[in-house]
Amino acid sequence: MSSASRRTSPAGSLVRRAALLVGVAFLLIGALGFVPGITTGYDSLAFASHESDARLLGLFQVSVLHNLVHLLFGVAGVVSARTAANARSYLVVGGLIYLALSVYGVIIDLDSAANFVPVNTADNWLHFGLGIGMVALGLGLPRPADADT
Repeated sequence: MSSASRRTSPAGSLVRRAALLVGVAFLLIGALGFVPGITTGYDSLAFASHESDARLLGLFQVSVLHNLVHLLFGVAGVVSARTAANARSYLVVGGLIYLALSVYGVIIDLDSAANFVPVNTADNWLHFGLGIGMVALGLGLPRPADADT
């Protein structure tokens, strides 16, 4: 089977669409983090540090760095969606990164310099859910009968 037909197999298309959807969601979230009104406390948006009091949707603590990370994850998702193998890797590795970030957020003192991203309890739960969801998509979506590369 040619590489072109493997890229368009139904199973490969599912994982590619999932990575694209996740990537677009991250792009949207990252962009919204820079929109006053959608991000409350926008005037306190710091580049990084726990002292940024900006909140996306009034709930999730954000900073310029935090928003840039979301944008980078979004670009990675869109680019990885070009092939099923890359899309699957993006979902699994990205999900593991978000799971690690949620654990990091739980073990650090949220009011310390260690919280440089920054994150709050709502972010920790969201990152945990994103991590589980991304890994589940990456591992759970069907693979083509012949392994795609």
